[in-house]
Amino acid sequence: MADVTTPRVDEVKTAYLNRLRRIEGQVRGLEKMVDDDKYCIDILTQVSAVTKALEAFALAMLDDHLGSCVKDAVRTGGTVADDKIREASQAIARLVR
Repeated sequence: MADVTTPRVDEVKTAYLNRLRRIEGQVRGLEKMVDDDKYCIDILTQVSAVTKALEAFALAMLDDHLGSCVKDAVRTGGTVADDKIREASQAIARLVR
């Protein structure tokens, strides 16, 4: 993982953190469902919801990355652009596996 920071607009950062907190709450709910011996299908339904929430978060983060970091690198050109495009492509490949 690259040791690079990406400053974000406060509203964007707050939105990301709120999404992650909701996902964290869903995961805690899953833990409680297992602890309470809830029906397997109900647990699996919630697992699906958490998975979709994480995928939506990842797509929002990717969209932000393409619209800022990659866009700026393309403007710069050269190997900086090549590296950012390759990095984004690899991230997309990880997401679709």
